[in-house]
Amino acid sequence: MKYFFLSEGWSVGRVWEFGGLWNEAAWRRKPDIQQTNLCILENGERLWLYSVEEAVIMVEVKPIDPALSNPASRSIGNVMLKRLMTAEQAIELLCKAEACFNKVDG
Repeated sequence: MKYFFLSEGWSVGRVWEFGGLWNEAAWRRKPDIQQTNLCILENGERLWLYSVEEAVIMVEVKPIDPALSNPASRSIGNVMLKRLMTAEQAIELLCKAEACFNKVDG
């Protein structure tokens, strides 16, 4: 598994694997990308930890609703995440965070 943090209010767009853009017809499924129940607080912003299967090499992320997003990021249309983290790197960031939260289902 690989990992990345994504700001609250952002979503995953296109996904790339080694052969190029993820092809659901060829793979016969969507890529396995899951939001975990862990988030960190960084500069007052909640960043949720996501896990992604090993075959994924790059992820496009974008604001869910740019009109409602943080004023500083309103002009950002999308971002490409090209360096996904290992489990060890994700744990290190969780340990160094200002605060860490665990979403409780309810």
